[in-house]
Amino acid sequence: MLPLERELRAERRRLVATLDRLPDDAFESGRTLCAGWSPRDVLGHLLAVDDFAASYLPHGPFLHAANREQVERARRLPRSRLMARARTWADRPSLSSRIGAVITLGDLAVHHQDIVRGLGLRRDLPATVPTFILREGALLSLRTNLRVLRYRVVPTDGHPELGIRLPRAREVLGTREALGMWLAGRDSVTDELVFT
Repeated sequence: MLPLERELRAERRRLVATLDRLPDDAFESGRTLCAGWSPRDVLGHLLAVDDFAASYLPHGPFLHAANREQVERARRLPRSRLMARARTWADRPSLSSRIGAVITLGDLAVHHQDIVRGLGLRRDLPATVPTFILREGALLSLRTNLRVLRYRVVPTDGHPELGIRLPRAREVLGTREALGMWLAGRDSVTDELVFT
């Protein structure tokens, strides 16, 4: 088994379990932290990761276009068929996803939280998942909002500091999960953080 493969499969199965519990209206049109996307749409995006070459390479650097296409494709499938695909995706990740689990696991965990938080639900996070969320948030921040370069990010639940370490740098404190979501641009978690 490749590094993090067990964790990747486990988080995918947890996502499928979350989605299985949703009533149809929440699955089809419930709010998530991904603007304009329902839980169904988030799942469509995540399923495409296992077919990266076909799903993303034709779009070159235009990730938004690739994501839009994957979401539209998922919207055409009935829930039962989409969830059947999700169960296969959870149990048998592609080789590229298993090799790239250090990246795909963080993206998956952030999007799982997008669904859970967007619907006002809660879930118990396994001990390692918040670290993957924090790392993914830091990577996304480098590409989008640069928060990881403007703040000293101080997890209060056991992880080394991230970000800028200049003497006058502002600090932001919080759990790894909340910090990771905030770094990833999910501003709805801001109230859970302490800024100094």
